[in-house]
Amino acid sequence: MNWNGKDTESFQQQKEYVDTALVPLVPISFESDMKETASQHEFVQLLTMLLEKQFKGRILLIPPFTYIKQQEEEEKLAALKRWSDEIDNAGFKHKLFFTSDSNWKLTEDKIDGSLIWVPAVPLEHMEDSYKYSLIEDQAKQFVNIIVHKWQQDLS
Repeated sequence: MNWNGKDTESFQQQKEYVDTALVPLVPISFESDMKETASQHEFVQLLTMLLEKQFKGRILLIPPFTYIKQQEEEEKLAALKRWSDEIDNAGFKHKLFFTSDSNWKLTEDKIDGSLIWVPAVPLEHMEDSYKYSLIEDQAKQFVNIIVHKWQQDLS
């Protein structure tokens, strides 16, 4: 399910079945790394949208948690904790945070949920058919990871 009027209405009616929040973590920057952060956003958004389709009815794709890349780690973690608490209060059993920003790996142990890091592939020069094929291949790999995380949480 996506974060839109129609799907959130369905979510409210089927809340007991939708137990996983999928949250893209997306940096922004207007510095020299602007293109890199924009590419990360594009890649993570396409990937998480495909994953949502794979698990429709079990996952709610939340809007991206967007932060300034140069922001202090403690500030980012505090803001993400507030998001995480809201997700918990909404009754989700699982929180999956997807990112292409490797800095999150340094603070992974401080995140309440599962961090899934995937290096972004620059998509700007690819034809659409090749771009979507590549993203679909990536999504297939993460289907197994997500199922494994659900199984871990059961034991």
